[in-house]
Order: sequence, then structure tokens, then C-alpha cells
Amino acid sequence: MIETLGVLSPIPGISGREDAVREAVLDRVAPYVDEASVDSMGNLDCVKRSKNGHGEKVMVCAHMDEVGLMVAQIDSNGLLKCRTVGGIDPRVLTAQRVRVGQDNIPGVIGMKPIHLSKPEERTKNPKIQDLSVDVGGSSKEETEKWIKVGDGATFDTKFEPVGDLVKGKAFDDRMGCAVLVELLKEAFPFELHGVFTVQEEVGLRGAKVAGYRINPRVCVTLEGTICDDLPDDKDRGRTTRLGDGAVITLRDRSVVCDRRLVSVLMKVAERDEIPFQWKRPLAGGTDAGSVHLSREGIPSCVVSTPCRYIHSPASMASPEDAEAVVRLVRNSLEELCSVAGEIDGRSNWKT
Repeated sequence: MIETLGVLSPIPGISGREDAVREAVLDRVAPYVDEASVDSMGNLDCVKRSKNGHGEKVMVCAHMDEVGLMVAQIDSNGLLKCRTVGGIDPRVLTAQRVRVGQDNIPGVIGMKPIHLSKPEERTKNPKIQDLSVDVGGSSKEETEKWIKVGDGATFDTKFEPVGDLVKGKAFDDRMGCAVLVELLKEAFPFELHGVFTVQEEVGLRGAKVAGYRINPRVCVTLEGTICDDLPDDKDRGRTTRLGDGAVITLRDRSVVCDRRLVSVLMKVAERDEIPFQWKRPLAGGTDAGSVHLSREGIPSCVVSTPCRYIHSPASMASPEDAEAVVRLVRNSLEELCSVAGEIDGRSNWKT
């Protein structure tokens, strides 16, 4: 699974420009699925038919897009002015290396050097408007030979091991994509739709279309989620910790996970001795926020891998946590489908 993450992590794929990621995913899952299709939004739906004819549909999704930049203007001096795509704190951008446009032109994000900055400027956090991307062009005309307004830019980060961890960009959510690729190698007694969604970082958009079209019995969203386990002088609860296993979400800003599905995940984790932890409430949002509102409502839950420094040039994660996510979801899917069926059944009652 970590090998798959190493392939997917470096690929550029900001929201709305996930094509290269989709092609790489399809190459890896093609030997294991019965059918694959791309909808009008760009979501990739990989279907594994039930081997025993069970007609229920189960959807497991992970988003392909990553945060990044989009070229908004090319100045007369050849520098690029950009706007963020998804949630990026401008403080992490200065002096970072990026790749820009269809040809992955190398560039560096720069700002006024400290020697020329006024004292009051040095105490303020930079704004995206203060930063420029330098791709080596000496004029607007020269830069426009390679890059156009509207082109995307992603961090230029090498995927590599760091001690017992791995480092790379876009672990939110190439980590979830790698887990889903692994799950699609398995056989299940229902029709599994492994959906690699688009435009999650700009409003959970692809999942809204996919959930409505597939109309599954239940949906599990896979994520690379916030990790907050660094030393702190305050005694407070952590969002998640590296090394503590799979992360089960109770609620976030986009969804309150169905408590019956959460109970199944917890029970399976305890039964099969799979390490797990709870995600602290209200941080972030996921594709489940769109899927659970599709049609008459689709029972949904979220299982994640903790990742340090998400939405930044480089994230770090534990392969053991990712493997725990694979085991937990794989071992839970059949029971999650069954419980979701009971939820549907209880909704049909009369006074």
C-alpha cells in the first residue's frame, strides 16, 4: 500500500485538475475491478461485482484532489501572481518549490527579502497577494510561452521514508486513495463501488454527484486527517496521534457520522485487535458531508489515517496507521452494509 502512496503522492492534481491522478489510479486498480467509469465531474467509479449475486451497493470513496495554487496573473517581469485552491495558510508558502502548468515547470515562491523589509512588515504574516512564483522568465511574454493564466501549481516534494514514517505531499487525500486501491483487491459479498472523487478541497463537490448517481446502501469515506501530536505547553486533547492507529470520526464540520456505523467500526476494531483512535470533533470536513445528504440520505461514516502537516508542502504519516485503516474497513464493510439495511428498514413505519 505504501508503494501505491509513493506513486500517487508526487502527481500534480489540484481541484479540477485531477486527470493525471485518475490515470495513475486506474492503472493500479484495473486488474482487480470489473468495471470503471468516469462521470461528468471527473469522479472515477471502480466497480467490483458481488461473487454471489448480492445486489446491495456499498460505496467507499477517497478524493484525488489536493490543495495548491492557480495562476491568476503574469506580471510584466515574468513573475506569477497566484490564488490558493483549497485551504492553505500563506505562512507555509515562502521559499517553497513548486511545479506549474501542464509541463510541470519548476518554480520558487518568493517574497520581499528581509533586507528590504520594514521592521513592521517583518512582524506580519504574509498574504497570498504578497507572494510571487518565479519560474525563471524575464518578461511576461517569455513566461507566457510556458504558462498561462488558470494553470495550476503544486508543491514539488519528494516522497521518501523518514525514520519509521513516510514524507510526501498531498497525503490529504492520496493516503485515502492508496487505502482504497488496496481494498479493491479484495472480494466482498456485495457490489463495491470504489470512488475516487474530485474537488473535495473546494466544497466536497465530486462526492455530491457520485453519491446521488450510485445511491449506495452505505458509504465509507477514507481520509488523510489532521494530526496534532507535537509537544505543547498546554494540557489539551489532541486531534489525532501518529502511531495510535486508524481514526474513527464522530463528527466534523460537514457531517455527524451515523452512530450505528460508528459502533460497528469500534466493535470490529476491538474484536480484531486493530488499533484505533477517535478524531476530536469539529475539525475539517470530508466527502461524507455531501454523500450523507444525497437523495433521501445515505448512512455514512469516516475512517482516516493521521497525517502531520496536512495542507502544507510536506506531510508525514505512519505506514502502520495506514495498514490499520485497511484492516478496519475491510473487516467492517459487510457488517456496515447489514446495519445500514436495518436503518432503512426502520424508516418505514406508520402511526
